[in-house]
Amino acid sequence: MKSKDRREYIEIAFNVLIMITAVIGTVMMFTNTESSTGLMAAGLANLKFFTVLSNIFCGIVAAVRICFFFLGKRLPIIFKMMAASAVGLTFLIIAAFLQPLYPDLNLYERGNLYFHLIVPLLAMAEFLIIRGKEKIPFKYAFYCAALSLAYGTFYLVNILISGVGTWPETNDWYGFLNWGFPVGIAIFAFVVLMDFGIACLLRFLNNLIHRKVYSQ
Repeated sequence: MKSKDRREYIEIAFNVLIMITAVIGTVMMFTNTESSTGLMAAGLANLKFFTVLSNIFCGIVAAVRICFFFLGKRLPIIFKMMAASAVGLTFLIIAAFLQPLYPDLNLYERGNLYFHLIVPLLAMAEFLIIRGKEKIPFKYAFYCAALSLAYGTFYLVNILISGVGTWPETNDWYGFLNWGFPVGIAIFAFVVLMDFGIACLLRFLNNLIHRKVYSQ
């Protein structure tokens, strides 16, 4: 078996795992009935979380990649980069911010185990073995950051229109405005920069790993 074929089969194996774990996580999230369990809502209300949206997006991209494989086509790498950086952002925020902020909550139980840990690690690992026809351009990192920017804009505009509300019906479900609106805006700006940084890191590592091929 040629190394190119072997690498592509490994990619497909990763995508199958990503798709399966994303489906498992989605089912567990949507069938949850305990709205106060680990920043989880009940049923379709989970769609308000960036975690859920990014993991579903990642699962869809993986499914499309598998379909393209059987059609003999290649999925543009930008979609894989956007998916990997989005769930990578979720992984980092949970590990570095939300879990320490809510120490009494287990943010790695039930569906959160898949969405906060398993899918992100699989997606980021898979992205590093993807080999495009040329080096990944820097502008792709801006496209990736646009996802968190769009979500943060919706989050803040919804609060401006509907108000913060009170727990458990609050519109500030992440608690980013606990220190006031200016701090909340600063947090979201930092989150977008984190997304951009993760995308830049993934791009750098991918280009570094495949630099010999891209230099030919």
